[in-house]
Formats: sequence, structure tokens, C-alpha cells
Amino acid sequence: MTASTLRPLRVLPATRHTPPGIPLPTHEQGHAERTSGATPYVQDALAVDFAAADDEQVFGPQPTHARDLPDPEEWAAHIGQAIIEVMHGTRPPSQVMRWTTPEVYAVVARRGSRAARRAGGRGPRQRTRVTRARVCEPAPDVAEASVVLVDGPRVRALALRLVGRDGRWVVEALQIG
Repeated sequence: MTASTLRPLRVLPATRHTPPGIPLPTHEQGHAERTSGATPYVQDALAVDFAAADDEQVFGPQPTHARDLPDPEEWAAHIGQAIIEVMHGTRPPSQVMRWTTPEVYAVVARRGSRAARRAGGRGPRQRTRVTRARVCEPAPDVAEASVVLVDGPRVRALALRLVGRDGRWVVEALQIG
């Protein structure tokens, strides 16, 4: 296009996107409403309590009731087996990350990396077997489990505290004997 074929720019007023305002009553109209006995509608302020819940309570981990989760006894046996295998260095620690708190994960992963370094590339050791798991539920979203393991010639105990969080069991505490 050349300069001679271009049309001049035309400025138009912007369209109005806001609705027209509602006229306020005059002083005489307001006085008439007050004396007639009719109470005009007055919108009250919203009752918002910003101190009631912080962001962590609203958007953080949500507790889940045990009845909405898998059987804690069977689940404790499976996660106990997985945690011991991570600690022996035969399973990668990332496989239990979703099922443990960051504190428990750090301990398990550290111990697993030490065990893998000590093994020095030797073949896999004898697999640890879970022989029994027992569970008690002290609270609606908590299960405490004891897992008995056969680890080569040794029999070991594993104590777990499982917490229902975000629709799954999460290992919150761990003790190995």
C-alpha cells in the first residue's frame, strides 16, 4: 500500500461497559421512607475472619480419615518392605518419597546411600521378608504399625507411624530395631 491509498485514522469514543448507576434518594425521599415505617434494604458488610485459617491450613496437607484409605496393616507391610530395601541400597529412595515425610525420607535415603557405597557393586544380598504386621489406630487419621522382618539371619522390628494425608497413608515416624 502506498501513502496515497491509506485512509486517515478515525478516533471514535470508547463504548461504555459499566452499567448506569442507581440514583441515590434525595433527602426528602429518605425522610419520607423513614417516617412511613418502611425499612429500606441496606447491604451489610461481609463477615470475613482472616485470622481463622492461614494459607497452610487451607492449602496445605489435608487430613484423611482411615476409613477412606487402604487397609493399614497390608499397607504397612508393603511400605516396610520398601523402606528396608531402600535402606539396604537395593531400591532407589525416590520410590518411597511420596509415601514419607521429608524428615523420614532424608533418614532413609541417607542410610540407603551409605549401604550402597559399602556394597561397592557386589551382587544383591538376600531379600528381607516381612513375616508379620500389626496395627493399632489411636486416632481417626493415624495408624501405628509394628512390622516384623527377617533380614538374613536376623529378625528385626520396624515401628511406623502412618498418617492419613491427602488421600494416602504417609510414614511420619520410623524406628528400626
